[in-house]
Amino acid sequence: MSGLSDQERFDRLRLARTDQVGPVAFSGLLERFGSASRALSALPDLARRAGRAAPLRAASAKEIEAELAAGKAVGARLFVLGDRDFPPQLAALDPPPPVFWCRGWPELLHRPSVAIVGARSASVSAQKLAQDLARDLGAAGFAVVSGMARGVDAAAHRGSVQQGSIAVLAGGVDDVYPPEHEALYQQIIGQGACVSENPMGRRATARDFPRRNRIISGLSLGVVVVEAELRSGSLITARLAAEQGRDVFAMPGSPLDPRCRGSNDLLRHGAILCEGASDVLSVLSAEPRLSEPETHPFAARLDEAELAAAAERLREDAYQLLSPSPVARDLVVQHLGAPAAAVFAALVELSLAGRAELMPGGMVCRTPPSGSGITDASPTSRQRD
Repeated sequence: MSGLSDQERFDRLRLARTDQVGPVAFSGLLERFGSASRALSALPDLARRAGRAAPLRAASAKEIEAELAAGKAVGARLFVLGDRDFPPQLAALDPPPPVFWCRGWPELLHRPSVAIVGARSASVSAQKLAQDLARDLGAAGFAVVSGMARGVDAAAHRGSVQQGSIAVLAGGVDDVYPPEHEALYQQIIGQGACVSENPMGRRATARDFPRRNRIISGLSLGVVVVEAELRSGSLITARLAAEQGRDVFAMPGSPLDPRCRGSNDLLRHGAILCEGASDVLSVLSAEPRLSEPETHPFAARLDEAELAAAAERLREDAYQLLSPSPVARDLVVQHLGAPAAAVFAALVELSLAGRAELMPGGMVCRTPPSGSGITDASPTSRQRD
């Protein structure tokens, strides 16, 4: 099952649950130190040197043991980056999710998948289209991925639950939201799979939903948007899918319905027209079309002593180049004219200190007074989206 020792799996979960360590920093720390254990030992000093006032607290062994026990109690399966059966489509993301829980049938995560997303307050016709599309894609051998939200998501799950449905949850894998989907949730874990990056028992926060959307698109070969307003989570999912190299499809809708303006706008900007399953099947083969995971672009080429010294020299210069507006990390490298590994090490240290935010897609910004969207830091707000 795993190419990792039990201790390394434990330590990787502990590292992933540590304050200020999100997917980007997690990947960078593993590249730099070679193991989660060594990274955990180095964290307090890295954060202190980068200007963190309060000590950086790593997740305790007791907290991790409690999380593992809670997962075992509900029959959930933990996937850790480095496991031999970690889903390749997620391992190929930049950066990949460090860990996630799966409840139900984890084998389904290796089936070719298509995501179907759309409005929570979807029209009856949109919900029927989503349900029929999901049923037809399931019959063609695809698993259908969605977020178990009201409207289009729920319709997609209902259409595919008997053939293979994957629900990506914003809270813990045992957090049923919205509550009225309890019966649907039970159907999915009985015949499909529910997955989540978050710990067992966690209730979703507003900042969890964009991160959830990244996993929805990451699990899929393509994303179909059925009905979406111009400012909606479905369009975030479509954007993330495009950034991940996935195909983006959209169903056309009435120009008189504001719920269709986002999906129609996707078509205006190059999304593939979808009027039924045949449009998706004509583009996607039944086999995953995934590239092999690449070496991290900022992988260390210096030994630790050299890397630490270079990061120390570059850290404040890198910070001065940042603003609250995200910028590409490679642009920071270009401006500093230093080895990419050293610049990335400095940025990771700034993120551990709470002075910078590292984001998927190779972006970084100075930590704003109150952040929003997808960031590398672990969210703390308890409000729902």
